[in-house]
Amino acid sequence: MEDTLRDQIQGIIDSNDVVLFMKGTKHFPQCGFSATVVEVLRRSGSEFHDVNVLEDPSIRQGIKEFANWPTIPQLYVRGKFVGGCDIVREMYENGELDAVLSDKEG
Repeated sequence: MEDTLRDQIQGIIDSNDVVLFMKGTKHFPQCGFSATVVEVLRRSGSEFHDVNVLEDPSIRQGIKEFANWPTIPQLYVRGKFVGGCDIVREMYENGELDAVLSDKEG
């Protein structure tokens, strides 16, 4: 991955407490997995920044390399990679996600 792309992705993550790299937007998800994570975050009452990877093929591929995670969506909370759809959904169901989202200290 090029340094400029890595820096761009890192900058997005650093500039927002909660970031979801997804297909589509939080107002119009364009895949079921992204829609699921958006709904989980809404139910958790979390504000988040969405990055539509469909608008930029370099970010779409780059985010997979950045996290060494093959799928999208990807959730980051205060600079840390949380996971994809299945992990986020499971964390929501067992209460772990609320703890991660509310932990102001990181």
